[in-house]
Amino acid sequence: MLIGVPKEIKNHEYRVGLTPAAVKEFVSHGHQVVVQQNAGAAIGFFDDQYEAAGASISNTAEKIFDTADMIVKVKEPQPNECEMLSKGQTLYTYLHLAPDPVQTELLVKSGATCIAYETVTDHTGGLPLLAPMSEVAGRMSVQAGAHYLEKAHGGSGTLLGGVPGVTPGKVLVIGGGVVGTNAAKMALGMGADVTILDRSLPRLRYLDDVFGGQLKTVFSTVDAIEHYSSKADLVVGAVLIPGAAAPKLLTREHIKNMKEGSVLVDVAIDQGGCFETSKATTHQDPVYVVDGVVHYCVANMPGGVARTSTMALNNATLPFGLALANKGPKDAMLADPHLLNGLNVHEGQVTYKAVVDALGQQLGLEYTDARAALA
Repeated sequence: MLIGVPKEIKNHEYRVGLTPAAVKEFVSHGHQVVVQQNAGAAIGFFDDQYEAAGASISNTAEKIFDTADMIVKVKEPQPNECEMLSKGQTLYTYLHLAPDPVQTELLVKSGATCIAYETVTDHTGGLPLLAPMSEVAGRMSVQAGAHYLEKAHGGSGTLLGGVPGVTPGKVLVIGGGVVGTNAAKMALGMGADVTILDRSLPRLRYLDDVFGGQLKTVFSTVDAIEHYSSKADLVVGAVLIPGAAAPKLLTREHIKNMKEGSVLVDVAIDQGGCFETSKATTHQDPVYVVDGVVHYCVANMPGGVARTSTMALNNATLPFGLALANKGPKDAMLADPHLLNGLNVHEGQVTYKAVVDALGQQLGLEYTDARAALA
């Protein structure tokens, strides 16, 4: 199989689909890899390293999309990239289709087979290709929040950890999954007063066991969100419904009742965001203010630490990528129900129900079972 790795073109996105070490793995299994010139140069993965690993270098993305059997990326394809895809090609990347009708329509039109990292599952019910970026984003959310709490950056001028004689800042984390756990870990490490909300009692028990008395765990209700958000200096939105649009848990009214200069970090923004006032931002222009509250809603947050993120992501995506290449996409997915769960679009059919639930009426889409679509 010929695997193509184009350079990412989203704003301030420096991650790359394959590291040189991952390229070497594909080549060792008898595959060919073509990497766009300077695709990883910004984070220290240079063209000569890719060539040493066995890849060839292409000077344009167009050549890669024209020839590759499988395209491996990091972020969702931009409209011009969607238009370069064709039937018979496989796209292996993050997609986040539910809040993105434009991308969904273009991928359906392309006829390509599109596998989303964020909906591939494992035997525990987890999301193994989303987890590494969730870990990164969770940790970064508190870093970003602490930064924008500084007065010079629009915040209230609060130090999350406080100092002797001054109480620490209050952090509210909505969602106790991978993002929320890592956000709480960082906030506690800074010395903040941390509360985490979740609707799963087993998860709250787990977090209580792990963090003990350091962390307040609260069952998530409308009343709890309203109460704790009004007292928080930093709120991290860490909710996830796999493959579906995020629920709007913090309303405009809640935000009006928050403290002047407090900060919201919406890690769910890739799936549309979990705050009513959220809109996607970029690393170039990351924040805006609504009702005196600073909003940080960067849609590719882990791209800010692109080298760490790329290596962590490749560790997770490589085994599934090799299966797709070694067996062929159809046989690989039919042999592995967890990889099959990653299939979102196949030859003009939408094969992930949450996407149809979100966009079906708007785009005139019908759901097709993934196994049936491949068969």
